[in-house]
Amino acid sequence: MTTILVVDDEYLIADILSFALEDEGYMVVTASNGRKGLEVLERERPALIITDYMMPVMSGEEFATAIRALPSANKLPIILISGAQAHIGIERSDLFDAVLAKPFNIDLIIAEVKKLLADD
Repeated sequence: MTTILVVDDEYLIADILSFALEDEGYMVVTASNGRKGLEVLERERPALIITDYMMPVMSGEEFATAIRALPSANKLPIILISGAQAHIGIERSDLFDAVLAKPFNIDLIIAEVKKLLADD
């Protein structure tokens, strides 16, 4: 089963994403900030990451930068979901494979996940 890591400090958003992705047949693990996301990344080996931008402890940009520095994970597809900071993610195509705006359309997220995982 393909594992997806969802990193978002808003539990409701993480839950909505988890339920929708699990309905599509993915296993989902969550973390509430980038630092915890890095810990989960070591244990779970996800095939794709979905992250928020504004989070406590470590922003989505800092989190993605840390992932890109890891030889074991630097090729993982990362989707940024953000409201006001989406433009920053779009400018950082070296970090993010896709940028989707909040409030999000769950069907668009699922389509993007499937597209990115099909490239593997």
